[in-house]
Amino acid sequence: MSQHPLGEVAALSRPLVGVSAWVRKIQAEVCAVAPFSSSVLIAGPSGTGKELIARAIHTKSPRVDSPFIPVNCAAISGTLFESHMFGHLKGAFTGSNYAALGCFRAADGGTIFLDEISELEPAMQAKLLRVLQEGAVVPVGSHEEQPIDVRVVAATNCDLVANVARGLFREDLYYRLAVVSLKTLPLRERPEDIELLADYLISSQSVKHGLPFKPLSKAALEKLRRHHWPGNVREMQNVLERAAMLSSGALIEQADIVFDDIVCDDIVFDGARSEEPLAVAAPDHESRDHSAWQFPDEADGHWPSLDECERQFIAATLRHTGYNQAAAARLLGLDRSVLRRRIKKLGLDISQSVPGRPSHAQ
Repeated sequence: MSQHPLGEVAALSRPLVGVSAWVRKIQAEVCAVAPFSSSVLIAGPSGTGKELIARAIHTKSPRVDSPFIPVNCAAISGTLFESHMFGHLKGAFTGSNYAALGCFRAADGGTIFLDEISELEPAMQAKLLRVLQEGAVVPVGSHEEQPIDVRVVAATNCDLVANVARGLFREDLYYRLAVVSLKTLPLRERPEDIELLADYLISSQSVKHGLPFKPLSKAALEKLRRHHWPGNVREMQNVLERAAMLSSGALIEQADIVFDDIVCDDIVFDGARSEEPLAVAAPDHESRDHSAWQFPDEADGHWPSLDECERQFIAATLRHTGYNQAAAARLLGLDRSVLRRRIKKLGLDISQSVPGRPSHAQ
C-alpha cells in the first residue's frame, strides 16, 4: 500500500479519484462538456458520485463564479414545486409573508442540479419542460416571465429511457435534459480504484477530524477489495471514517474495517464480495397465481388506466418473487428505493404478504 503524504492526497481535485479506464473517461468527458451550457443527464446507482460530477462540471465551466444550486426532486411535493423552484411574490398564497426567488432564479448565471429527476410527478415535468423551453420562470402570484440563464444538470438512478417507454417520464423532457448523457459505475465494477480512493478518503477524514494519516494494512486493503459495496463510494466513506477514528495503531488494520450489514429483504451483504447472480425463490406451483397479470381485453368494456396496469404488474411481480422487494426491483429494472415509492404511491398493501415481515411501504 502506497503511503501518500497528507497534503498530496488531500490536494487531489479530480471529479472522481481512481485509475480505472472509467475514471479517466469521465474526467475527460467533464472537461469536454464543462465549457458549454448544454444540459447534462448523469445516470447511475446511488452513491457513485453523480453530484460530484455535476459540481466538477460547474467548477470547470465559465459559470464557476456563479451559484451551484442542488435540488432533490424526490423531496418536492406537487403543491410546493412551483414556489420552491420558480419563487413566489409576497402574499401569493396563505402564509407567504415574504417574496422568494426560487431555485432557478437563485441559480441565475450558474448551474442547477436536479437530483432524482425521475421522481418528478407528470404535472411537474410539464412545468419544468416549459421553463427549459422558454428560458424563463413565472413566480407564483405573478403573470410576468422572469428570464433566467441557468445550466441544468440532472441525475437519476433509474433507466429514464425505460421510464419514457412505460409512460412514467415525458419523452420531450428527456430529450431536453439528455443533450449530453454521462454514466457512473458501481464501485464493485472498478476494483482497481479502491486503493487510491481509500487513501484519498482516509486523508480527507484525517483533515476533517484533525487526526494523523493512517495507511491501510495489506489485510485491511484486501478486506476492502473483497467487499461487494452495495452503498458504493458513499458506503466506503462511512466505513473509512469510522476506521480512522477508532483505530488505535499506526495503521488501519483489518479488524478496524467494519461493515454494516445491508439487509435487502432476504439478502444480506455481509462484506463478502459475491459474483453469484441474485437468486429468486419462486412460490410453489400450487400457490403461484398464473393469471395474476393479463393484458387488458377491450372486449369486456373496460380499459384500465396506466396506474391500474402498473399496480397489477408490480403486485404480480412481488408475488412472483415471494415479496422479495430487491428481486422484484431487479426484474422491473428499478432501483429498490423507487420501487418502495411506487408501492406507496399506488397504495399496495404488502403488510400481510409474508407473516412477520413489516411493510416497507409504510
